[in-house]
Amino acid sequence: MSRVGKKPLEIPSGVTVTINGNTVTVKGPKGELTRTFHPDMDIKVEDQVLTVTRPSDNKEHRALHGTTRSLLANMVEGVSKGFEKSLELIGVGYRASKSGKKLVLNVGYSHPVEYEPEQGIEIDVPSQTKIVVKGTDKERVGAVAANIRAVRPPEPYKGKGIRYEGEYVRRKEGKTAK
Repeated sequence: MSRVGKKPLEIPSGVTVTINGNTVTVKGPKGELTRTFHPDMDIKVEDQVLTVTRPSDNKEHRALHGTTRSLLANMVEGVSKGFEKSLELIGVGYRASKSGKKLVLNVGYSHPVEYEPEQGIEIDVPSQTKIVVKGTDKERVGAVAANIRAVRPPEPYKGKGIRYEGEYVRRKEGKTAK
């Protein structure tokens, strides 16, 4: 039995959940998220508690049960608290800045790299070597952070590049002289 799927989900005050068939809309102080779930999953709201039930114990339904509940939990948390992912730039001369809504990265290329965030995603640059990606949708926040990291991923010899805050980069030894 799915331990995650069975867990009831408390809906915080200020958040409303609307279910229309297999489409769920969650509205809160930070925004609104809508997602369509598998038609077999039964989603119900009863006095500020969200529950997900499955029709049978076959493999597909067991897999969908916990996933559906986790996605709903992320939607509720996103519209109430929001999500953020931090990145840090490591390397001599590597820096980030904001130009309007665009993120401008100087990371060792012959030209600055500009990144325009998609709608619903906010990028902060608290210092020249730190970038914070914020938003309501956990999936999109992670995807934008991954796209920024992909501009110059950390390399194993000197450790230079853009990495997630707290990410460990395994270092390699360089060439040895004969």
